[in-house]
Amino acid sequence: MEWSDWAPWGIAVAVAVVAIELWRINRKNRRLKALADEAERNREQAIAEQRRNQQLKQEMTSNIAHELKTPVSSIRGYLEILLGNRPLSDEKRLYYLQRCYEQTLRLSALLADVSMINKLEESATLFPVEPISLQKVANEAIAEFDDKAHDNHIAIKNLLPDTTIYGNDELLYSIFRNLIENSVNYAGADSTVVIETYKEPTDTVFLHFYDNGVGVADEYLARLFDRFVRIDQGRSRRSGGSGLGLSIVKHAVQFHGGEIYARNRVEGGLEYFFSLKINQP
Repeated sequence: MEWSDWAPWGIAVAVAVVAIELWRINRKNRRLKALADEAERNREQAIAEQRRNQQLKQEMTSNIAHELKTPVSSIRGYLEILLGNRPLSDEKRLYYLQRCYEQTLRLSALLADVSMINKLEESATLFPVEPISLQKVANEAIAEFDDKAHDNHIAIKNLLPDTTIYGNDELLYSIFRNLIENSVNYAGADSTVVIETYKEPTDTVFLHFYDNGVGVADEYLARLFDRFVRIDQGRSRRSGGSGLGLSIVKHAVQFHGGEIYARNRVEGGLEYFFSLKINQP
């Protein structure tokens, strides 16, 4: 065949080769652009997360300063009275000393809760894990509130089976302690508090904690586990609550591979459903 006969085929092949190469370059550019876009999204997400964390830290610092202000001011006021020139009876001196002591307890509880939150958020791996009996740790938390529950005519029933999970004793105790404390403080007199399971365990234990008290307003439920959220500011302050208890509960549940949510009971009161992995996730 003459060159003139091959020329169209050669041109067609050359065009095809160029087209394939252009397609490959275009595909490579699209992949590079997708990677660049993903990297940019990750960078923006990282910046947004950093800003969010910074905002949360600033809010927490502000909240802590606000929470510290009241007990510190109270202690200072009581001490100024005790150290002043005005004569005081022994009964009055004892009264002011007792108030100082109560405020120092409140300060200690607040600082302990802040430390717990920071440790859970930044150094959760520092919490050791071991086999823990849920029934036993719940009983220990109940025992702490025996006197207060008795004074308020509140019955606390631990219906948990003797289930053992691999977890952290301090965090598991804080879950039951904070939930019980909330019910004892806010459910109201003559209430009943129940701790039970609501589903057969597999690799997870499913727990149900509830009281038949007054419950909470629906608008607070979504923010119940946020830090420094108080349903009743006055009652929370009088009871010495730090506003961190339920946030600690949420973090402690998540540490054990679980989730938690709360709702008002149809029958009255507040209930929590939460899960705990039997073995560490």
